[in-house]
Amino acid sequence: MRIKYLYQLLGSNIIILVVAFLTLSLLFAKYVEQLVYENTTNELITYGEEILTEFENNPRGQSTVLNQYASVLDDKDIFFSVFDQNRDIVYPYSGRLSRFEPSNEEWEKLARGDTVIIRQESKRFEQEVSLVVLPYIQAGTLVGGILLIAPVSGSREMISEINQYLVITVLIALTISFLLSWLLSRVHVKRIQRIRDAASMIASGNYNVHVPSANFDEIGDLGNDFNEMAGKLKASNEEIENLESRRRQFMADVSHELRTPLTTISGMLEGLRDDMIPEKEKLKGVNLASQEAKRLIRLVNENLDYEKVRSNQIKLTKESIQLHELMEVIKEHLNIQAANKQNEILVEVAEEVLVYADYDRLIQILINITKNSIQFTDNGTIWLRGRVSNKETVIEIEDSGIGIDPDDIQTIWRRFYKADLSRTNNPYGEFGLGLSIVKKLVELHGGKIEVSSKKGKGTIFTIYLPLFINEG
Repeated sequence: MRIKYLYQLLGSNIIILVVAFLTLSLLFAKYVEQLVYENTTNELITYGEEILTEFENNPRGQSTVLNQYASVLDDKDIFFSVFDQNRDIVYPYSGRLSRFEPSNEEWEKLARGDTVIIRQESKRFEQEVSLVVLPYIQAGTLVGGILLIAPVSGSREMISEINQYLVITVLIALTISFLLSWLLSRVHVKRIQRIRDAASMIASGNYNVHVPSANFDEIGDLGNDFNEMAGKLKASNEEIENLESRRRQFMADVSHELRTPLTTISGMLEGLRDDMIPEKEKLKGVNLASQEAKRLIRLVNENLDYEKVRSNQIKLTKESIQLHELMEVIKEHLNIQAANKQNEILVEVAEEVLVYADYDRLIQILINITKNSIQFTDNGTIWLRGRVSNKETVIEIEDSGIGIDPDDIQTIWRRFYKADLSRTNNPYGEFGLGLSIVKKLVELHGGKIEVSSKKGKGTIFTIYLPLFINEG
């Protein structure tokens, strides 16, 4: 059986309210009843003590005192009588009682000088009454006492009237509580329903959802958590879409990049096999096939390097290296490629500048960046600079090339990203993995890399490497 949460919440609230009000009503009614009877008996005790005091102060006018009090108490519907040590009624001289018949326990209590209080008594009298018996002690001996009686009917009428008002109050309070509970339940259920509707939208693939949230209760916290979850799901979905897009791009890149050298090699081998290449062209063809094979090796190695870097499988052997000598090695290594595009490589670093790094991996980092600078620069200059600042070595590689579009600066570090959409003129970093590997290697060194560029005016790559890292 399915019950809506609204009715569950409303039902539970009403049950709690009814139980609470009934419990409070019963306790209050009992308290009022006890209070009324207590006030009645206290009133009787007060009158009895006053009569006894008058007895002691005016022993000769006791009859006058009794008559005065009888007149006053009769108007209050209170009956009193005086009895002697033999339990015989000596005042009034004629009336409803001729003899006081206390129990043995009550008489023993009077003999000790204690007051007997009975809030409700119906066995010894014609109607239910409250009674008080005060002992009259002279020279330490019980010589009699005063019995005061008040009918319970008046007290019960008062209690009944109070209970009627209490019932009306409880009904009004329950009605108001029911309405407020219904309204609050509706509000809470509506808030939960909004989260449920948003969850259904996410389940259907729509991640652009937001539910109202607050910090004053758990449902508000749930809304905050839901919005955070929706944001993460949206980001994850966008990342998945980007990955899928890059995967498709990667497959297209792989197909294109591998097809060209494989086609060249296959064609050359077929030509050699079928003796279709003139003898004087065979050496040239073999050299071309060799270059294309080396190109394939570079493509494979570049992917393997990225996977090793990404999975932290590379172990760095750091040492202090003279940066000037290292940059001269890079310049010498890439001078021919730079000259092919009419570029000039300039080294601007003092001989005393040191860098704390893995030699082979630092060479790989700087060659990758310098190759990119050569690739996107024609008839220009590539500067290799280095300096020490704030206990770190700063390396700059600047070019005067075409620059990078501002929208592309944050994406150049992604795997398979290629700023140059033309695949036919990209002889370096064929899969677009170079800069991604560079960033990972710099981070493994405990450093960071930044790039700044202006479209058409060139690009500056800046690497920050700590001079010394205490690994012990």
